[in-house]
Amino acid sequence: MAIAKAERLMNLALCLLGTRRPLSKRELRGSIEAYLEASTDDSFNRMFERDKDDLRELGLVIDTVENLDGDTGYLARRDSNRLPAITLDAEEAAALTLAAKVWQQARLAGAASGALQKLRAAGMPEADDPYAVHHSALEPRIPVHEAAFEPLMLACRDRRTVVFDYRKATAARPETRHVEPWTLECWRGHWYLAGWDRDRSAERVFRLSRITGKVRSRTGAFTAPVPDVVTVRETVESWAGETATRTALIKLRSGSGYPLRARSTAVRDLGGGWDELAIPYGHGLDAWLVEFGPDVVVLEPADLRADVVDRLRAVAKD
Repeated sequence: MAIAKAERLMNLALCLLGTRRPLSKRELRGSIEAYLEASTDDSFNRMFERDKDDLRELGLVIDTVENLDGDTGYLARRDSNRLPAITLDAEEAAALTLAAKVWQQARLAGAASGALQKLRAAGMPEADDPYAVHHSALEPRIPVHEAAFEPLMLACRDRRTVVFDYRKATAARPETRHVEPWTLECWRGHWYLAGWDRDRSAERVFRLSRITGKVRSRTGAFTAPVPDVVTVRETVESWAGETATRTALIKLRSGSGYPLRARSTAVRDLGGGWDELAIPYGHGLDAWLVEFGPDVVVLEPADLRADVVDRLRAVAKD
């Protein structure tokens, strides 16, 4: 079915691009085999309207013209559907090549590779890869393993509200969230969705790896204003726990918690199998500390210690 539709769209596009005058529906039906096989006029009309909309969505400019006899004609003028000349220098070509490599693990890989081939066919210079000689051991990629990535990316693009089940780091069961998605950000190998949480009437950030089940899209415009890109990125960074505004003092069991040790600014051996670490932190550290369970004890500040204890109690209660 997909092949048949692609062939039908190709034939329609060729007819509209190859004509010097507008073609009526009757003429198009007589020129395309798939339309001739339509059992009724209504089925042909529905098929033609869908095909015309699909071609326009793909970027083909189709003009509608009223003939002298009152019939409606269609054509795609070549001057309206011709791309301008591609003028890229070597540095711009290298940047596009690098960008295509970044998406090799995502479902965008095919689109990125295809776009690059089209640009090269149109005259884009074959630039030397600046990473090939001195950095051959490095492969720039954005890892995308979460099934939620693609539907959320499309929802951000189309500004459609989404519904999904989300499990917090300290929760035993997921909760349903209704979110107006703003943008997706990759931070330290993890993807985050920044948006407006309708259930809490506040801006929130969600880690994609904690989304369970399918992401469902909803119709309707956004109700909350979307902030600028800089603000959203700062929010993602802050909610990911990367904006350090204070310093925490924790006790960590020896031989454990290596990610915490990597972030620490000072380490002191307390003896008895424990170390004392000073860690700069911002929002989200309490949820991260809970993941280390009994290997971590918060010494100060008191509010962070209370938050960690509350999260542990919530887990134990569930």
